[in-house]
Amino acid sequence: MVIHMSSRILQVEKTLIIFYSLFSIAILFILIPIVALFISFRYDVLISILKTPLYVNEFKSALITTFKAAFISLLILVVVGIPVGYVLARSNFKFKSIIEALIDIPFVIPHPIVGVMLLMAFGSRGIISMSIEDTFWGIVSVMVFVSLPLMVDTIKLGFLSIDPTLEYVARSLGASFSKTFISILLPLCIRNIFAGCILSLARSLSEVGALLILAYFPKTINILILDWFDTLGLPYAVVVSCLYLLIILIMFIVLRIVTKTHVTY
Repeated sequence: MVIHMSSRILQVEKTLIIFYSLFSIAILFILIPIVALFISFRYDVLISILKTPLYVNEFKSALITTFKAAFISLLILVVVGIPVGYVLARSNFKFKSIIEALIDIPFVIPHPIVGVMLLMAFGSRGIISMSIEDTFWGIVSVMVFVSLPLMVDTIKLGFLSIDPTLEYVARSLGASFSKTFISILLPLCIRNIFAGCILSLARSLSEVGALLILAYFPKTINILILDWFDTLGLPYAVVVSCLYLLIILIMFIVLRIVTKTHVTY
């Protein structure tokens, strides 16, 4: 009996060693490129950028454009994602699986094709002519399109995790749908809404492929990195990448802390 228990414990320990080894490999796989990027940072190139007003203005403009578009797209995604997520979680209707698959399509479409699709749909020669190519709203439309599945699916999972009985009881006691939704469902789903916001914001801030097709101008920071890589060389692209990555890391660490502080798990 003792030998059998010892064998099982040893087997569990071996499994844990494998798990922690794979965990370490995964972390290193992410960490090594980040470290490599910052090691390649050259202060003389940074000084050269800071001494050139054109470069400074380009960087500031691209940074402002990127974050402004990302947060506007995030606001749109929250307004759209909450009701869409609720409908998909609570309703059963014909072709629901097709609608869910349609919402997830941006996951699998190559990003340049997304740019072409939006251009053909909403460009000056599109079927709904809105002339969004090379405009700020073109950037926003790209960010909304590629981030929508993350927001909707995350919020849908949140509503699915809530017992429908709570909603039925509140409605049976005379509470309106709006009051039930705001006072009961939204607070219970807030963790998923926060998670959807973080994931969608991250996706928006990382987009480049579709922007190359639809909205090269005004330049986002990712377009600027590619532009400087082609025209000024790798050292300049490295410096801008480091600055942008540092801003993003700080921002998402703060968001994670705020989320954990204000959301009860």
